Formats: sequence, C-alpha cells, structure tokens
Amino acid sequence: MVSCEDAKNSPMKITSIKGFADIFPGEVETWQWVEAQARRVFSAYNFAEIRIPILEKTELFSRSIGETTDIVEKEMYTFEDRDARAGAGAEGTKLTLRPEGTAGVVRAYVEAELYKIEPVRKLYYLGPMFRRERPQKGRMRQFHQIGAEALGRGDPYIDAEILLLLHDFFQSLGLTEPALQINSLGCSECRPQYRANLLAFLKEREATLCGNCQRRIDRNPLRALDCKEPGCIDATKDAPSLLDGLCAVCAEHFATVQRLLGETKVNFTLNPRMVRGLDYYCRTTFEWTTKLLGSQSAVAAGGRYDGLVEQLSGPPIPGVGFAMGVERLTMLLRLQERSDAGGLDLYFAWIGAPARDWAFPLTHRLRQQGIGVEIEAESRSLKSQMRRADKLKARAVVILGDDELAKGLAVVRDMASKQQQEISLDNLETALTARKAN
Repeated sequence: MVSCEDAKNSPMKITSIKGFADIFPGEVETWQWVEAQARRVFSAYNFAEIRIPILEKTELFSRSIGETTDIVEKEMYTFEDRDARAGAGAEGTKLTLRPEGTAGVVRAYVEAELYKIEPVRKLYYLGPMFRRERPQKGRMRQFHQIGAEALGRGDPYIDAEILLLLHDFFQSLGLTEPALQINSLGCSECRPQYRANLLAFLKEREATLCGNCQRRIDRNPLRALDCKEPGCIDATKDAPSLLDGLCAVCAEHFATVQRLLGETKVNFTLNPRMVRGLDYYCRTTFEWTTKLLGSQSAVAAGGRYDGLVEQLSGPPIPGVGFAMGVERLTMLLRLQERSDAGGLDLYFAWIGAPARDWAFPLTHRLRQQGIGVEIEAESRSLKSQMRRADKLKARAVVILGDDELAKGLAVVRDMASKQQQEISLDNLETALTARKAN
C-alpha cells in the first residue's frame, strides 16, 4: 500500500493545458520570419509597434466587444484580483486575459491621450490572445495575432490602405491564398432602419433559428447572418441586404474603397452576409479567407470602428484595423511549402583537437558580428558532422583538420551549390564575414 507521503513525493508527469501549445525550434523560426515580414511591411506603411498588457479590466471587453457576443458570454478567461479585495466578503476587480487586441490598443490610446500628441496614429501589435473555445484546426485557447489599428482617419483611403497593407504582407510571404471579401455595415444613420427590417424578417422565421440566435435576436439580430448553424444559414438566405439600405454617405464611402482596390489591382468579392463577430464594427468590414484550412476559413479580418474610441471615454475619433492569426498563417505556409525561415549561417566541421581549438575563438568573433555559427565539442566523423550541418540547414560548412592547418587553408563548402573553395586561414574571418554580408 502506498502511503500519503510516498504519493506526495512520487514523480508526476505534468502536461500542458488543453488548447495551449508549445512552439518548438524548427517551427518558431517560421514564426520569427512571419513577424519580421510583418514589421518590414508595416513600417513601409508608417505603422509603429505598440505593446499592450495581456491582462485588462473585464469591463474593457464587455463594453467594447459587446455583451451579446460569444467572446464575452462564453469564452473569456476572467477572474477576481485577490489584491483588490478591501476585506472579507468584498468583491475584487474583475480581470480578463485579453481575447483580442483592438480594445487594448484603443484603451492605451485614450489613456495616454495620444490624439493630443499626433492626430493620426498608425499602430500595430503582436502577441498572444486567450479564448476558452473548442480547440480545432488552426484555433487554440492561447493563440497569437498580428494586428494593426489606424486611429484618427475616417476616410475611405485609409480603409483601402489597410487592405493594401494586408495584400502586400501576404505577397511578402509568397502566399497565393487567402482571398479578400468585403462588406459595409453602414453607420448609426442607416443601420437602425436595416436592423428593424432584418428583425422583422427574422421574427417570421424565429422558430427555425438556433438557440443562440433566438436568445439574442432582439439585442443583436445581425449576428444571425454570421451564424454557421445550417438552420440559420437556410433561414437567412433571403434576408435583406444591408448594402441595399446604405445611406448616401456610406454608399459613397464603400464605392470609393472598391474603386481604390480596383485601381491598385487587388481582387475582392462582395459578401453582404459578413457582419463580423464584434459589436464595434461599422462601414467597411473585411475578411481574408482560404479554402485550405477547412471550416476555419478566416486568416485575417477587421473593419472600421468609428465609435469605439468615444465608447471607451475618448473623443469622437474614427478608427479602422484588423487582426490575423499567426497559427493559421504558419499552417498555410506549410501547406503551400512557403517559408524562407530558419537556417544556420555556418557550421564548423573539425577533425582533430588542434583544429577545434583553432576554430573555437574564431566562432566567437563571428557570433559577435551576428553570424550564426555552430561547432561541436565532441570528436565525430566528418560524415556525421556533415549530416548534422544539413539537419541544421547550414548555408555553408567550414572544414578544418590537421592537413588544412598544416597548409594554412580551410575548405568552405556551399551547401546549396555543393561547390567548395579553399581559403587561407589568415583571410578566413574576412571571407566568412563578407559571405554573410552578401
């Protein structure tokens, strides 16, 4: 019989939390490459990086995202802050792991009064988000997003610019997927009438809607258009289109966005059923979708949110932005075999302790110059070391042994072309540094 003390001291395998994945070497390099491409493209569009907290007050998301959204109702990781309790029985501040990035960026923008420093701010962010939903292909409970927000401009040109930025980013990754779908949700002037028309339409078919849509039909009837339940899809197939009810200002705004996309040769399709899952969207909304990831087709999505800054106690400043899932992007890259990530600059293959000792200080100097170098400590055959270099995706291998030391030469092998050249040991550091620069 096992005693309580023995059970406490016995080793126990601790596993990761369901929906929270490790990202291992070999994969993380692709993530770094995607992030580097994002930073390069976003900088070209004059977006600056902002880093926001992972933890925010729960009220931020309930006020911005909307009380009737699935995120707020069912998916947020929320808890009470112990340190905030004033005493026994008192309630602490409710905190939530961020389920999305836009609300946090806008909160920071308002709290720091960035609009007083610069009327227009173009910001981007990278990092983890958290939603307690069913883990599935390309979707985890801790997932990662890259997003951007343009605050202070309400014109259709910045809407188009955001879409062009995403187009250029996908091209930089070499992705032929995804494809762009756009819609307009109107504004506070034209959407109320459409909402009333849609509500009347849905009331006639309420019995065929799913439980979720029935429950929130009066508070947010537009969500029924975005529901993926077969009964709701069938019931709303003849629903009135918001595009037919846009006011003159919204119609002109949306027409300009379409014209600008046409002039810059960015293909798109209209999707009048796209309403997005968050309450703060208005006017231009969009998704970049793919057919390669099953039912989870959206890779990037966003739109305009002109009332959100004011809703979070800021001035009436318009905004537009998007977020994209890094997990889905990396899955697409693997499916399309597109990634220039990873790989080591140099691998030193040495034969004999004198060669190792000669190469060791050189590897240190090269690393100080930002050149990725690997050198083994234990003696191994040249064949074994070459296999190791290939596994590490080394771009070049420096081969050095007793014979090479005697001749004052090293052999440098290009792993892509398989060509080799002999380089004087006196000139080796200069030649390897120049190789990296090229």
